[in-house]
Amino acid sequence: MASPVIGLTLDHEPPGGWSKFPWYAIRENYCNAVRHAGGLPMLLPHEPDAAELYLERIDGLIVTGGGFDVDPALFGAKTRHPTVTTKDRRTAFELAVTRGALARDMPVLGICGGQQLLNVALGGTLIQHIPDEVPGALRHRQENPRDEPGHDVRIVAGTILHRIAGADCLAVNSAHHQAVKAAGPGVVIDAVAIDGVVEGVEDPRRRFCLGVQWHPEFEINEADRRIFRSFIGAAVK
Repeated sequence: MASPVIGLTLDHEPPGGWSKFPWYAIRENYCNAVRHAGGLPMLLPHEPDAAELYLERIDGLIVTGGGFDVDPALFGAKTRHPTVTTKDRRTAFELAVTRGALARDMPVLGICGGQQLLNVALGGTLIQHIPDEVPGALRHRQENPRDEPGHDVRIVAGTILHRIAGADCLAVNSAHHQAVKAAGPGVVIDAVAIDGVVEGVEDPRRRFCLGVQWHPEFEINEADRRIFRSFIGAAVK
């Protein structure tokens, strides 16, 4: 059986740090998790006009996380929280390739900020800054290392994620200050933290359409590996 080709979106950084020129970046473990699950990673530079060309060459799409936010104007917000930072070209590309993948019913997995973008692409909205909108919120940007769990999430019974994870509760890693506010039409909330913050969404009308707020690419438990295996399995032609 041929390995399905999985497109992964990249982060983008201005000159400085690793290079004196603008550069793309992705953590190695995103690619490793795809390979461990039987897929072949393909990295996708930010070319919104080329989104359809990329989609012709991949079998599944992973929208990765990053230290930035979706522009609130894209989900109809009239104000912008001072903590919001954007990477407009990256978001334009990710929206174009995600919408194209959804139109093709191609398997899509959104991770952390990628889950937030997926929800926006499906017509949903976001909390712009959890500490200001969720009283008594957990520390969702954990202080311990990302390859360790930071808090628990409850998996909603009867959801696709519940079937994949095979558990009612998971200890997950966490690195975000935004979250899903209202799920898009027809989108199901499938995981919630104990403070009520949405941790997972899915669209059961599609072949595979799942977003998780944590980082399963670190593979800190079997459920994380199952998420990738289920995604890769759905991408097999």
